[in-house]
Amino acid sequence: MSVLLSTDLPFPVFRRGKVRDVYDLGKQLLIVATDRISAFDCVMPEGIPDKGRILTAVASYWFAATEDLVPNHFRGHPAWPTALEPYREALAGRAVVVEKTRPLPVECVVRGYLAGSGWKEYQAGGAVCGVALPPGLKLADRLPEPIFTPATKAEEGHDENISFGRLAEIVGADLAARLRDLSLALYQRGAELAARKGILLADTKFEFGLSDAGELILIDEALTPDSSRYWLANSWAPGKNPPSLDKQFLRDYLETLPGWNKQPPAPHLPDAIVQGIRNRYLDLAGRFSVAV
Repeated sequence: MSVLLSTDLPFPVFRRGKVRDVYDLGKQLLIVATDRISAFDCVMPEGIPDKGRILTAVASYWFAATEDLVPNHFRGHPAWPTALEPYREALAGRAVVVEKTRPLPVECVVRGYLAGSGWKEYQAGGAVCGVALPPGLKLADRLPEPIFTPATKAEEGHDENISFGRLAEIVGADLAARLRDLSLALYQRGAELAARKGILLADTKFEFGLSDAGELILIDEALTPDSSRYWLANSWAPGKNPPSLDKQFLRDYLETLPGWNKQPPAPHLPDAIVQGIRNRYLDLAGRFSVAV
C-alpha cells in the first residue's frame, strides 16, 4: 500500500508539523494530514498507510461532537477554494480547509489515568506537572479526577511538561484558566462518548489558537489516536498498560530496541509494526462509525 510522507503544493507554507503540512491560503489554512508517524518526538522513516485519512476523519468527528463546548477551526465550514481544484483528488480524505488562527505555543493535556510521562513523574515525586496525587497509585490507575497538565510545544526536540503557573506566565492568567476549563470539559465529553464504545480515554492533548478578534478556537486535531491514549475497557486493570488503540503500540516496540536514544534518526519499522499500527487506528475509527 502506498503512503504519503510529504507534500509540495504551490501555496505558501504556514508550518510543517510532525504529521501535518499546513499551507497559507490567505484568510484560511489548508491542513494536509500525511501518513507520517512520530514517537518520542521523532518522525519514523516509514509511514502508515491511510493514517492521514484516518486522522482527518476521526478529528472531524470529534470537532463536530464538541462544537457546542468551544468553537473550532471548521466554524463557518470554509469552502474549498478554486485554486485547490487541481489537487482535490490527490488530497481527498486527508486535507481540510479551516479558519486561520494564531496558534498558542502550548499543548493542553488532560489525564484521567496514570500513564506515560505522567507515570514517570509520579514515580519520581508523587505529582504530575505540579499536581499532587495520592500515594500508592499504580501504573494505569484511574485518577481521583481528571487533571490538567500542560506542556510546551516544541517544533524540534521534546515537548516539556510544565506547571499551571508556568502556563500562566506564558499566556496570561486569564487565558490559562480558560484553557484549563475548556480542556477538562473536552476531555469529559470525549471520555463519556468513548465509554459508550467500550473504550477508556486515558489522556489526550488539545491545541488552541486565537482568531483575529481574539476568540479562543480549538485547532489542529481533537481526540485522535495520535493525540490520545485509548484503552480497551474490558482489558483495563491497574498495574499494567492495557491494550491500546493508539500509537502506544509503536512506543512499546521502540522501547524494546537496544541502543536507540530516542533522538533522530529514528529506526526503521518492520512491516508487522506498520500493519499493527494501521489496524489499531482503523479499529478505533470503526468503533465510532467513522468512515475512512
